[in-house]
Amino acid sequence: MKEFIRKEGELIKLWLKAEGEFLAGIAKIFLGWVMVIKDQAVKLMYQQRGRFSQSFINVTMAMIFFGVMVFSGKLEELINKKISSEAVGSGYLLASNNQTGAETLISNLPKGEITEYRVQDGDTVSGIAVKFGVSIDTIIWENNLKSVDAIKPQQILRILPVTGVRYQVSRGETIYSIAKKLQADSQTIIDYPFNTFSNDETFSLIAGQELIVPDGIKPNEITIDTQKLATRTVAPIPGVVGEGNFMWPTAGTITQRFSWYHPAIDIANHDNPPIVAAATGTVITAGWNGGGYGNYVIIDHGNGYQTLYGHMLNNSIIVKAGDRVTQGQRLGTMGSTGRSTGTHCHFEIKLNGGPINPLTMLK
Repeated sequence: MKEFIRKEGELIKLWLKAEGEFLAGIAKIFLGWVMVIKDQAVKLMYQQRGRFSQSFINVTMAMIFFGVMVFSGKLEELINKKISSEAVGSGYLLASNNQTGAETLISNLPKGEITEYRVQDGDTVSGIAVKFGVSIDTIIWENNLKSVDAIKPQQILRILPVTGVRYQVSRGETIYSIAKKLQADSQTIIDYPFNTFSNDETFSLIAGQELIVPDGIKPNEITIDTQKLATRTVAPIPGVVGEGNFMWPTAGTITQRFSWYHPAIDIANHDNPPIVAAATGTVITAGWNGGGYGNYVIIDHGNGYQTLYGHMLNNSIIVKAGDRVTQGQRLGTMGSTGRSTGTHCHFEIKLNGGPINPLTMLK
C-alpha cells in the first residue's frame, strides 16, 4: 500500500511539472508576439515621422472614452460603497435627505466628535437631549438657543458627545483656570479621551484649540436642566458598607462620576487620607502604572469582582501582589501620581471584567 501511494505521488509530481512547462511555453510565445508587435509599431511610427500620431491619439482617446462610459457606473458604485462603509463604521450620526425627509441613524458607539442633527416634526429639545444622552442645557448652549422652544423642523443642531461645554482656549489659559471658569473639575477635562494637549505631562494647551469640558457650565447662563448631579461628600472611614459588601475606600468629595470614557469615580481630598480595601480579597497588582493610574493597587475578591485604586502617593503602598487583605485594611495614601491634576483616588469596580458604576454598589 505504501509503495502504491509513493508511485502515485511521483506520477502527480511528473504531471504537475509537465503542466508547468506547458504553461511557461505558452507564456513565452505570447510575450514573444507582444514584443514583436511592439517593435514593429515603434519602427512604423519612427519611419513615418509622426504621420500616424494623430490617428494614434484619436484611437487612444476613443478607448479612454469607451472605458469611462462602460466602467464609470461601477466606479461610482465602489466609491459610494467605500464612503458608506467608512461613515457607518465611524459610529457617528448619518443624515440623508430624500423626498420623505431626513433619515437619521444614531450609533450607540462612543464618539468624540460633534454630531449634526436635523430637527424632525414633533421634536423637542428635551426629547433630543434624551436621544443623545446629554443635558438640555448642553444643546441650548452649543446652539445659542434663546429658549427650549426656539427650534423648528429641518433646523440643524450641533450635539456635543457628552453633557458639558465646548470651549475655545485663549492665550495663557490652563485646564485649571478653564475648569474654574466653567465650574467643572480639571480631572474630567484630561480624562475625556478626545481632548489633546501640547504636553501630556503638564497638560499644557495651545491658544485657539477646542476642548470638550464634561459637566461644564457656560458662564453667565441660567441653568435649565435641574437633573444635573451635584458633587457628593463621602462618609469618612470606616464608611458605609453597602450592597455587595463594598465599603467606601476613602473619605472625600466625589469630583467625577462614572461614564463610558471614565469607568470609575474620583474621590478627592486635599488632606491625603488613607485608602483602604473596599472588600476582602487578594492583591493581584501593586505598583506603578505607566498608562495613567500612577501608583495603584488591584484586588481580586474571588467572586468575579475586582477593585482598582489609582493615583496613590509615591512610596505609600504598603501591600504587595499576593497579599490577602481584609475589608478596611489600609493599602496606601491618596495622592496625585500618573495622569492626575490633583489629589484624589480613582476607584473602579469590575464584575467578570466589565466595569460597574461604584455608586450602585456603595449606596
